[in-house]
Amino acid sequence: METICAQADHPDKDPYGSHAMPLYQTSTFRFKDVEAGKRFFAHEEGGATHSYSRLGNPTVEKAEKIIAQLEGIDLEIETEGMMFGSGMAAITTGLMALAAGKRILAQEALYGCTSQFLQEDAGRYNIEVTNMDPNNLDEVMDAFREHDDIGLVYLESIANPTMRVCDLEAITQIAHQNGALVMVDNTFATPFHIRPLNWGVDLVAHSTTKYLNGHGTVVGGALVAKEGFFAETDMHIYRKNFGGISGPFDAWLTLMGLKTFPLRMKQHNKNGQKVADFLNGHPAVSRIWHAGLENHPDGEIIEKLMMNGHGGMIAFELKDGLDAGVELMNRVKLCTLAVSLGTVDSLIQHPASMTHSVVDPKIREEAGITDGLVRLSVGIESAEDIIADLEQALEI
Repeated sequence: METICAQADHPDKDPYGSHAMPLYQTSTFRFKDVEAGKRFFAHEEGGATHSYSRLGNPTVEKAEKIIAQLEGIDLEIETEGMMFGSGMAAITTGLMALAAGKRILAQEALYGCTSQFLQEDAGRYNIEVTNMDPNNLDEVMDAFREHDDIGLVYLESIANPTMRVCDLEAITQIAHQNGALVMVDNTFATPFHIRPLNWGVDLVAHSTTKYLNGHGTVVGGALVAKEGFFAETDMHIYRKNFGGISGPFDAWLTLMGLKTFPLRMKQHNKNGQKVADFLNGHPAVSRIWHAGLENHPDGEIIEKLMMNGHGGMIAFELKDGLDAGVELMNRVKLCTLAVSLGTVDSLIQHPASMTHSVVDPKIREEAGITDGLVRLSVGIESAEDIIADLEQALEI
């Protein structure tokens, strides 16, 4: 992984011998002659390689290749990637391509906009949605017994924002036995910690805005699957017609971020564990969720799925509830009060009033997203400085 990322921006071929991947900031490409253009659109050999950046762009394709390699690093078969203009563009394109006219079995705790799409928009496209607790395999199997039209199971490798981790292998086996595909949002874990394709998952989604870019300079998304899956599901056609492809500059910035991805993740992991240990023993904290804590309810599954530590994402509640959480977020000085996550600096936010405010309150409650929950994305600053900031903000 370190080698793949360190050379992430090396072009496969460049007529000028560029060491870094050129930024092909162009909307259209020139054809050598009419025959070259004709062969391109007929998908015949010998034609032009590119025609229009909504259909494909060399800079975008390089980022797609690297992200696919990271997700498939342990697999014996090749993987393929597809970049998008946002994480939601990747997610909704995947959902539409795989579940149109079918039912999606989705976990309860999801990123707010994903949940909103499933609850408010999916029905307009003849997609039915059933929610379940993925940590209850009996509930998963009951859903398949009750519904014979489930075409897709949708999960998050680490749930946003509750930090629950489900058994991807077991759920994928159940889904495949019942003729359904499985799609997993791997944004929180990244391929540094969990590689869903290793466990049989069919399609992996990312908000590349987060850890993969890592610097808060990009809005982007990606899908990754085993080679041939996109052709089988017409995924390219869905992206082409929905128009959600990444812009070349965002893809180029993602490549720049990927060069330091393993280094950053190692520091996020170390800091995340130190900060989680501090909060876990703090008298003001009533509950905390971090994959590296012994009291995490999904410890056995975490041990099975996760590698290279447990990441930098933490969710916690304070004993004095929402008011105390608001005071905490207003008092931090080093941590930034902002949505998003996975940047090199620490970000703190309140899901119920921010990222998950679009989610139906009943669904939030059922998913464990309480009004007092605080989400912390631990950065790569000095862990001691992060802890000192939280300590002063938690002082009564």
